[in-house]
Amino acid sequence: MSRWLTHVLLLTLLVLPSVVSAAKPNIVVILSDDQGYADVSYNPHHPSEVRTPHIDALARSSIICTQGYTSGHVCSTTRTGFMTGRYQQRCGIYTAGEGGSGAPLTEKFFPQYLKPAGYRSGAFGKWHLGVKLKHNAIHRGFDEFYGFMGRGAHDYFDLNITDHPIYRGLKPIKDKGYLTNRITSEAVSFIKKNKDQPFFLYVAYNAVHAPAQAPAKDIKNLTGDKKRDTLMAMLQHLDDGVGQVVNTLKQEKVFDNTLLFYLTDNGGSKTMMANNAPLRGFKQQDYEGGVRVPFIVSWPAELKGGTSCEVPMMSIDILPTALAAAGVPSPTKKPFDGKDILPALQGKVDQLHDQLYWSSGGREAKWAIRQNEWKLVGVRATVELFNLKEDLGETRNLAKEMPDKVRQLTQLHDAWLSQMAAPASGSGKKWDPANPNPPKKKNRNKNAANSPTGL
Repeated sequence: MSRWLTHVLLLTLLVLPSVVSAAKPNIVVILSDDQGYADVSYNPHHPSEVRTPHIDALARSSIICTQGYTSGHVCSTTRTGFMTGRYQQRCGIYTAGEGGSGAPLTEKFFPQYLKPAGYRSGAFGKWHLGVKLKHNAIHRGFDEFYGFMGRGAHDYFDLNITDHPIYRGLKPIKDKGYLTNRITSEAVSFIKKNKDQPFFLYVAYNAVHAPAQAPAKDIKNLTGDKKRDTLMAMLQHLDDGVGQVVNTLKQEKVFDNTLLFYLTDNGGSKTMMANNAPLRGFKQQDYEGGVRVPFIVSWPAELKGGTSCEVPMMSIDILPTALAAAGVPSPTKKPFDGKDILPALQGKVDQLHDQLYWSSGGREAKWAIRQNEWKLVGVRATVELFNLKEDLGETRNLAKEMPDKVRQLTQLHDAWLSQMAAPASGSGKKWDPANPNPPKKKNRNKNAANSPTGL
C-alpha cells in the first residue's frame, strides 16, 4: 500500500466519528397541554376563533398523523408512557395521581438512552413526573431543566409560589414573566447553545392547561365566553412559542436534520372550553376526544412533508422512533411497547400495532381497546362498541348487536392488563362490581392529587 493511500485512510478514520456525529438528527418533542383536537386551525373542523398560524405552517411542511393517540387520557400518565416507550401501566401508573408521584427510578427515561450516543438533553416546562428531588429531570438523564415538578398546573404569572417553585436544574429559583413565554425563551436558548452537537429538546408547555390566564391585552371578545376567549389568548402564546422554536432551528441551520414531534398530552379539557370536533368526549375519557390528539412529525432530511399518515400510532412510539433515527438500539431487557413509526411515515407499512390499549385501573374503572376499526370503551359495568371507520364520532353503540366482538376485545384487554403491574396507589387493576366504591387510599404525593389543577 502506498504511503499516500495509507495517509488518506488514516485521515478518513480520524474524520469519520465527527461525520457520523454530525449526521445524527436532533430530536425535538413539543408537547402542549390539554389542547383541543379542533383548537388548531389546520383541522378543517376548527371554529372560526381558532388561529394557529405557526402550528399550521409546521403542519403544512410536515406529516400530519390523523390517527395519533396518547397512552393516557390525563397528563402524567401520558408523560410516563412517552418517557419510557412502554405502557405506563407496566410501572404501576394508571392515574394522574400515580404518575404525578413519579415512576420508579428503575425505569429508564428518554434521555438516558440518548446520552451514550453523544446527545445533550434539555427539558423545559411542565414535568409532572414526580415532586421529590430524586424525580427531578436532572436525575432522569437531562442535562438541563427549567420548569415545575409537581402538580399538573402552575400559575402563569406568579412564578415564585413557595410550595410550587420553578426549578433550574435541581434548585428552586425566583423568576418572572408569563410562563408560556419563559418556557419558549429557555428552549430557544438551549438550541442556540447546542447547535453544534446532537441534542434532544423536550418542550413541555403548560399551555393551555388551567388556570385560564393570559395577558389582558391579548384577550379579545371573540366568542362572548370569557373562558373560551382567554383560552384563545393562551393558545396564541403557545402558537407563537412553537413558531419561535421552529424558526430558531431554521436560523441555526439545524431544522432539516431535526426529527420534530408536535402533539398534546391528552384530549382537550371540557372545563377549559376546549373544542375536540369532530370527536366525542374530552380529557379524562377514553372516547376519541380524550385520547386522539393533534400529532405532527417533521424531518425534512428524511421525510417528505406536506402529506398525512392515516396509520394509528401512539405517544409511546416516539422514543423507539427517535432511537431508530439516531441509530441507537432498542432495549431487550424491558422491550418497548412503542414502535418505530418511520416505516409508516414513509408509506412502507399500513399497521404498527395489533391493538392499542388504555386503562385507568379499578377505582376510576375506565378502559378501552382499539383493534383495526373497532374500539371498545368501558366504564364500570357499561361497555360501548364503535366502528371508527364508519362512526368517528362514536355515536352508535354496537355492543348489543355484536356480542362476540365485545367478548373478543374484552378478552384481549384482560390478557394485556394481566401483564401490567398493580397500580402504585394500591387499588385494583379492574373495577370490582362486588366492591363498586372502594375507599380512596391516601395519595403518596399531595401535590399530585386528582383535582382540576392536578391532572
